[in-house]
Amino acid sequence: MPPARRPLGIAVAGFGWMGRVHTQAYLRLLHHYPSLTLAPQLITVADEVPGRAEEACAQYGFVTPARDWREILDDPRIDAVSVAAPNFLHAEIGSAVARAGKHLWIEKPVGLTTADATAVADAVAAAGVQSAVGFNYRNAPAVEAARDLIAAGDIGTVTHGRFRFFSDYAGHPDGALTWRYEQARGGNGVLGDLASHAVDLAAFVLGDGIDALVADTATFIPQRPKPSGATVGHGLATGGELGPVENVDYVSALVRFASGARIVTEASRVAVGEQNAYGFEVHGTRGMVAWDFRGLGELSLSVGESYQDQPLQTVFVGPKAGDYAAFQPGSASAMSYDDLKVIEAYRFVKSIETGTSVGTSLVDAVRSASVLDAMTESVATGAWVRPVTA
Repeated sequence: MPPARRPLGIAVAGFGWMGRVHTQAYLRLLHHYPSLTLAPQLITVADEVPGRAEEACAQYGFVTPARDWREILDDPRIDAVSVAAPNFLHAEIGSAVARAGKHLWIEKPVGLTTADATAVADAVAAAGVQSAVGFNYRNAPAVEAARDLIAAGDIGTVTHGRFRFFSDYAGHPDGALTWRYEQARGGNGVLGDLASHAVDLAAFVLGDGIDALVADTATFIPQRPKPSGATVGHGLATGGELGPVENVDYVSALVRFASGARIVTEASRVAVGEQNAYGFEVHGTRGMVAWDFRGLGELSLSVGESYQDQPLQTVFVGPKAGDYAAFQPGSASAMSYDDLKVIEAYRFVKSIETGTSVGTSLVDAVRSASVLDAMTESVATGAWVRPVTA
């Protein structure tokens, strides 16, 4: 018999692709985690695009559509809010949600700067609510397995590695000039979009803090056509009036961790030929481990005492790794991106249920933001920089 459950009123602010992913995660939650004592109920969806909230109500079962996210704040039916709005709204919406006493699941990078992320973190702490941040790649069972074997010393002491996030979503020169390419609304470009994931993933997998870094950035497509209407995802605007791209397409950084490990971090949104090429290779004194998002449930692993000519094997993780057992019964059965967001939703709701943070929180967002700001400072000065809170 399932446990007695209390309803958890949910609102979603921003209903582009990520708002849909959050919504679908809530709807699937009890299928995979039947022991939860809180049952998400979709109350309100807010989106400024005319008709989008109404469509979400019809498709997913939200009770109330809204054009303005502020309508969420004073609604007593709502206990928790997902914020999937554009980056420049994160600090305002996230802080207001927390001050209203509602639990907060917010997408990365949580604003445009460390100050933005800190403002939301401070509001969450002052209100005593729970939080979660959308660093979903650390939720992959294979990633958690890699972290565990590194912590256990299976590959020896970590010496060096590479964390790369390559995508082609902005590779087309006719990609629409949306908010993502504006400094005021999209922030620092690929740093906040993809490098934020890489920075979080490196800290999580290594279980270590960053001591210092030096970085380089570039904008390879300096102009893009302006869209003629509302956009979803990464559509084209062929023939539109050209406008300037104000933030960066590419970043690379040499990162020195407190342990002495050296890591290369690299991210690109214009990597033609690369689709979601996200992952890492970590080398130690006795072996190495690697993961690629496109092989979500696989690790490439070399362990032993041979050092030279030591073989590399493919390992398929199974029910003993992370939350894998909530989705599949045996090794090598495929999981998906959306499954990682279900895990994230579970940890958010479990945090609310227990009153203790489970999974990511605003602390992780502040740490990631401080590293991104350090990268920006390093590019400006050409020098090694120590992140403030990493």
